[in-house]
Amino acid sequence: MSTPHVIALDAMGGDRAPEIVVAGANAARVRHPDTQFRLFGKPEKLEKLLRRFPKLDAVSEIVPAEMVIDPDMKPSQALRKGAGSSMRMAIDDVKAGNAAGIVSAGNTGALMAMAKLALRTLPGVHRPAIASMFPTQRGESVMLDLGANIDCDADNLVQFAVMGAAFARSVQGVRRPSVGLLNVGSEETKGHEEIRRAADILRTTELPLEFYGFVEGNDITEGTVDVVVADGFSGNIALKTAEGTASMYTGFLRATFRRSVLSKLGYWMAKPALIALKNRVDPRRYNGGMFLGLNGVAVKSHGGTDAMGYANAIGFAVDMLTQGFNERVIRDVEQLAQDSGVPAGVAAQ
Repeated sequence: MSTPHVIALDAMGGDRAPEIVVAGANAARVRHPDTQFRLFGKPEKLEKLLRRFPKLDAVSEIVPAEMVIDPDMKPSQALRKGAGSSMRMAIDDVKAGNAAGIVSAGNTGALMAMAKLALRTLPGVHRPAIASMFPTQRGESVMLDLGANIDCDADNLVQFAVMGAAFARSVQGVRRPSVGLLNVGSEETKGHEEIRRAADILRTTELPLEFYGFVEGNDITEGTVDVVVADGFSGNIALKTAEGTASMYTGFLRATFRRSVLSKLGYWMAKPALIALKNRVDPRRYNGGMFLGLNGVAVKSHGGTDAMGYANAIGFAVDMLTQGFNERVIRDVEQLAQDSGVPAGVAAQ
């Protein structure tokens, strides 16, 4: 029997917390029976909810936390005023070694700021990055950074590639992931100096990845590579554009089928295919922004998700722990430093 993983949950973070957090934890418990939980939040609410799920209650512990980080609170304010919040206490629980990872559906900026301050980065890692899964025509790809780092140099982009490839190997099971740098064109002469320098480094590395070269926006959904690497500015725009486009086409489709009696009949005929399509691109399947590069596992769930989506966010955290993701990153960063002849961490100074 494997060693249980303890996950700290920010039970008060999210649009429908703590109800969705508890229901999601129960769904995750079924999929990952060796997982235990420490729920940070208001005991009177959590005790009532846990009574609905006796098996979850048996593997859970409530840690009182009365303060909640507001969704609109600035990261700087969260750092100053959030010491007693459910989010910060859950993060500190990982730092203290009581839990191996944290999952929160709360304020993204606050979570990143407090996690980075409390947990620090892994040895040799300059900056953490936010990664997420994308459905593609060929399966799923991982993309990073999605907003943690606006300005990135070549060394940052290379480390993002290392962490993304380690994630693809450990969580997705891709033996030798293909990696592409998001750029304004696929030609080697395109892009700014830093992205071209990052490409030069990745072409010569001995790490267990295949550097594809530069990729463009359409390559993301086509699944051209297993890992798409971008600075946080470009990555976040790509993410929000994809989400907006999906929402727009969903609205178009819904309006089209409501247009007439004949179109409504067409909907009922096409319903099985539409359900299959919905399941294929269901955002709940990919719910979870992984904070890669931290000295501890941290996953950000979408604030408006349901129990299924929250359970999947917990699942990502469990998979990262089970597959030793952070240990892989440490080894790969050390290998990268050996390849370049520069000790890990020096380039960031």
